[in-house]
Amino acid sequence: MGTKRPAEGVRAVPAAELREALFAVGGPEVPFRLRQGSAKERADVVAEHRIPELELTVKVRMRLLPVRREVEVITEQWGRLSYEGGSRQYARGSGRRVARQWRFQKGPDGRRRLVESFRYDSRDMTGPLQRTVLEGGWVWREVLFGS
Repeated sequence: MGTKRPAEGVRAVPAAELREALFAVGGPEVPFRLRQGSAKERADVVAEHRIPELELTVKVRMRLLPVRREVEVITEQWGRLSYEGGSRQYARGSGRRVARQWRFQKGPDGRRRLVESFRYDSRDMTGPLQRTVLEGGWVWREVLFGS
């Protein structure tokens, strides 16, 4: 899986401060929502993104481990995981996913051309979360199963 470490010399913030910083990543300008994790989910912070165009739901569960100054991250996806359609599937683990949809549009010269009508990149969600963790002096550790 993927493990990212903070830059050398970055002071690790307390767990409560990191949790606040993670929740501050959310807001109306981001396409995902952040919420408190539950004991059943074994997570402190959960980011969820529903992408109706792809019939896909992505959940990133983050568990803060203060003794090790690490955030264990489990990424889960539900939906149609292939571009050809097919049955709904479940996947766990990191990995970048990019999807685009195109449509024809009449250009200024009157000719039809393809224009991008939809774009999804999983890094739009994980990138800001990962940066927040690393800037807080903690390790970002992607795992398949939590400890």
